[in-house]
Amino acid sequence: MNYHSTVQEVYRQAARQPARSLCCVPQKPMFLPGLHIPSIMHEMNYGCGSTVHLQDMTDGQRVLYVGVGGGLEALQLAYFTRRPGEVIAVDPVQEMREAAKRNLQEAAKTNDWFDPSFVDIRDGDALELPVEDETIDLAAQNCLFNIFTTQEDGGDLERALSEMHRVLRPSGRLSMSDPITPRPMPKHLRNDPNLRAQCISGCLTYDRYIGTMVEAGFGSIEVRSRRPYRMLDRLRYELDEDLLLESVEVCAYKVATPSDGPCVFTGRTVIYTGPDESFDDDRGHVMPRDIPLGVCDKTAEALAALGRDDLTVTESTWHYAGGGCC
Repeated sequence: MNYHSTVQEVYRQAARQPARSLCCVPQKPMFLPGLHIPSIMHEMNYGCGSTVHLQDMTDGQRVLYVGVGGGLEALQLAYFTRRPGEVIAVDPVQEMREAAKRNLQEAAKTNDWFDPSFVDIRDGDALELPVEDETIDLAAQNCLFNIFTTQEDGGDLERALSEMHRVLRPSGRLSMSDPITPRPMPKHLRNDPNLRAQCISGCLTYDRYIGTMVEAGFGSIEVRSRRPYRMLDRLRYELDEDLLLESVEVCAYKVATPSDGPCVFTGRTVIYTGPDESFDDDRGHVMPRDIPLGVCDKTAEALAALGRDDLTVTESTWHYAGGGCC
C-alpha cells in the first residue's frame, strides 16, 4: 500500500483550504502573555492534542517540529526560544510549507517579539530528517506518526522514530500526540489510505504505541494526557461493535532503558503510612510518610507486590507532570 502520496495530497488540499475534518480534538491553545495567534493558524491546527508543555521549556534549547501544518505549534515553540533558526520545522508538502510561512509572517504583525527567522522551515520527510545527529534538545510531532504503518504491515513507523532518536541529544525529549485504539484496528481500515491520512485508521493500541518508542531507544516515557478522541460506529466503518478511539500525549526521553525494563509514568503514586519518617525500598525510592510519591508503572507493581499494609499504590491517572521517583 502506497499511502504516502495520498497523505501528501490530503494535506496539500488542506494547505489550500482549511479542512475542518482534519481538526481532531478542538481545543484552545494555552494562554501565553504577549502571544497572539492568527485565526488562520487555529483553522489549520490539524493535531489531536498538544506537544507544547511548559515543563519542557528550557533556556537555550534547539527544537525540531515535524509536520509544520499551519505553524501554530512552531509559533508557540518560538515564543520560548526567540532566536533565529532555533525552531526547525520540517514538512514534505510544498503548499503546507508556503502556507506556514505566510501564517508566520501574519503572526509577526501582531507579536512584536516575533521574527519569522525564528522558525527555519525545511523541505524534508520524517523518514529522512534534514537535521544533523544529536543536535536537537526537544523534538515534537502532533498527529503525524499515526499515519505511518508499522513494520508488521510493511511500513516505516519504526524508521520515523529512529530518525527522531538520531537527531536528539542524549537525554533529549520527544513530545508526541497521537490517537490510539483500545483494540487492534481491523485490516480493512488499516489499509485505507484516506482514513489513515485523516488520523483514523493508523491508530495503535496503547501498549504497541509505547512499545514502539521503547524499541526505538527511548527508555523513559511520560504519559501526560489520555482522553476520548473519536467514535467509529459499527455501521459506517463495518465493525462488529463501536470503537472509541483516544488521544494520548506523551514525552519520551532519549535515555538508556534500565535492565529491568523501561520507566513508563502514567500518574501512579505510592503513599507510605508506617511508623517511620520514610520508607526506603533499597532500589532508589525513598517515600516520605503520608505524602504521595509519583512512580513509574514497574515500580508501582513492585511495591504493590510487597503486600505491605503501610504502602498504598494508586492506579493510573493518565496524567503525569514530572517529579517523583526514577
